Amino acid sequence: MGSCCTPDNSCSTNTVEVSTATAVAESTSTVYAVSGMTCGHCKTAITNSVSALDGVISVDVDVAGGLVTVTTGGEPDDAAIAAAVDDAGYELTGRA
Repeated sequence: MGSCCTPDNSCSTNTVEVSTATAVAESTSTVYAVSGMTCGHCKTAITNSVSALDGVISVDVDVAGGLVTVTTGGEPDDAAIAAAVDDAGYELTGRA
């Protein structure tokens, strides 16, 4: 038997799903208020800068609302995120 199936023909590969669910459960989404964003270029600049940080899983920028949602694996590093936003040319004014 070299397959992933058990003798009753059910698949035994669901352990990958469990670990994926665990990783998602351990992630943290934090919303930050950012000033100075006006267009798609702003969204791209902030997304690229913040995404480059260690531990960042995803970045969602709401230009019209002035909000940036950062999903991290664990607690976010607010100082590093603020520095990345600053490096992109914008100002993180705090958590929303």
